[in-house]
Amino acid sequence: MIKKTVGFLAIIMLLISASSCKDDALPKPASQLRLDYPVAKYALFSNHCPIEFEMNEDAIIKEEKKCGFTIHYPKMKATIYLTYKTVNKNIDSLLRDAQTLTYKHVIKADDILEQPYINNDKKVYGMFYQVDGNAATNAQFYATDSIKHFVTGSVYFYAKPKFDSIMPAADYIKNDMQRLLETIKWK
Repeated sequence: MIKKTVGFLAIIMLLISASSCKDDALPKPASQLRLDYPVAKYALFSNHCPIEFEMNEDAIIKEEKKCGFTIHYPKMKATIYLTYKTVNKNIDSLLRDAQTLTYKHVIKADDILEQPYINNDKKVYGMFYQVDGNAATNAQFYATDSIKHFVTGSVYFYAKPKFDSIMPAADYIKNDMQRLLETIKWK
């Protein structure tokens, strides 16, 4: 009887050890959703305001007060805010305000890249800022003719900034903002 029990236990131990010879289960690494966006198509936006520009056809533009605009990207939960001001011997303060607005993000930003923009034919001069890191905005610009017109633009997402997560959308909109800046015409 003891031999049968020992034999029975030996068989059970053999089955247990054979069934436990699998690869250890490893947890899967955390992943992020991959987002692909359609190729941007641009159209000229013009109304009664003294500025016109090209914008993405998939975005929704709304005129605010005094020729300011919001350009909404509902799929990306983002908005570009454009503010137009008339230059009235106050170009220095307008430039200072635009630069101050950008550099307020230096606390959270890893880097701020400045890209000057000059188009002598259209009389459009400005600066495009790319803000890297977990700042509230990752792209801003200003443009002026230094005499009569001044416009600023910045993008904000409706989410807590987490640079890695919003990078595809941020890059897409940054390209739209650069196109907007490069196509500005004063009326």
